[in-house]
Amino acid sequence: MIPMPALRPWIADVTLMRPDSALPLVHLPDAATALVYRRTGARDGDLRVIGPRSRASYYPGKELPMCIRARLRPGAAKPVFGVPVSELRDQAVPLTDLWGARAARLEDRLGELTDPGPILRGIEEALLEGLYESADARDLLLGEAIESLSGHGERVAALARRLSVSERHLRDLFTDRVGLSPKRFAGIQRVRTVLARAGSAKWAGLASDTGYYDQSHMTADFHRLMGVSPAAFRAGHLPARTPCAA
Repeated sequence: MIPMPALRPWIADVTLMRPDSALPLVHLPDAATALVYRRTGARDGDLRVIGPRSRASYYPGKELPMCIRARLRPGAAKPVFGVPVSELRDQAVPLTDLWGARAARLEDRLGELTDPGPILRGIEEALLEGLYESADARDLLLGEAIESLSGHGERVAALARRLSVSERHLRDLFTDRVGLSPKRFAGIQRVRTVLARAGSAKWAGLASDTGYYDQSHMTADFHRLMGVSPAAFRAGHLPARTPCAA
């Protein structure tokens, strides 16, 4: 699904899913915050905010008629949801806890709809309401820092010096707006790149390309976030599943 043009600078992607109870749910480490609409019945559904995930999690499959996920780019969540993103890290929070009656009214409106397209438009219009604030200096600084740390080359200390800020200021900005420290953010981005390229490159070359010291460094970092080695994950040998809270 393609987000409306006004939201493309803020939304990384939109996915329509119909979860199958026969397939395990694998949630990868992710620096993005997502808004998820789950249709649980003919006219029933709920909205949940999925905060940044600092490590992978594995759950038994769940069957739902429809699930729409809008992943906000790192840094976009606080203007929308109104709380430091660190409070959302590794959490699935009902939108009603953040927006109150406004979220309840939105869920009621979405429940009247049946097709994914109009449901997505309703979600996007609600997101736009929180994004009409003009950019300030912190947004520009954060955008440059996110781009640099996503490129797998620059270290946090060097980045802070180049941006003429202290490491503490950079860390506080990331914690507030992204929900993760700069170092954790960069680590998640590297692991997600390894996951995306795991089938098309040799491990040693992939480690070098993604900014690791060597293959063993990559393997250790991957295992810390994913719970298994890169080779085991690619072979489908996943950690034990844990019951999903909701």
